[in-house]
Amino acid sequence: MNKYSINALALAVGLAFSAGAMAQSMAKDDYKAGKTQIASQYKAEKAACGSFSGNARDICVAEAKGREKVARADLEASYKPSVGSRYKSRVVAAEASYAVAKERCDDKGGTAKDVCVEEAKAVRTTAKADAKAQMKVSDANAEARGKATQAREAAAASANDAQYGVAKEKCDAYASEAKEHCLAQAKKNFGKT
Repeated sequence: MNKYSINALALAVGLAFSAGAMAQSMAKDDYKAGKTQIASQYKAEKAACGSFSGNARDICVAEAKGREKVARADLEASYKPSVGSRYKSRVVAAEASYAVAKERCDDKGGTAKDVCVEEAKAVRTTAKADAKAQMKVSDANAEARGKATQAREAAAASANDAQYGVAKEKCDAYASEAKEHCLAQAKKNFGKT
């Protein structure tokens, strides 16, 4: 497998990553229609492979199967969008690219084949590691957003308490009924019922 093939595989996996990241939730009818379309597309592509023979046919079938698996994973990620479903979609894309690359290696022999298979494994391992890193980053970002929200809420509560303390101090300047009215108004204004 030459440098160009490795780059092509990496690009294919990268495109699958971006497609998964852009996925949005879809209606159940659209999901069912998508499944039907994927199945019919796969059947047509597999049938077209009949015109090839030998390893060329094996490569064609591996490509058709790979596109079907990736399309199904992307469809699932669109239907039930989550960090986990996008991760699974990326892993499926990496495995599909590996299966095709491995079939392409069958055209070679000896050491060249061994090197080709190892390069394909390296691309797959890298793609899976990138998918896992992306999932961890997404999880970390979600956790950070949650902590930032909590910090902002805590800061707002502290500021509110401080402003309430100032309002109470100002009420000390009044006597009796006016002071009680001022304190009641301060409690109302700062949510201290």
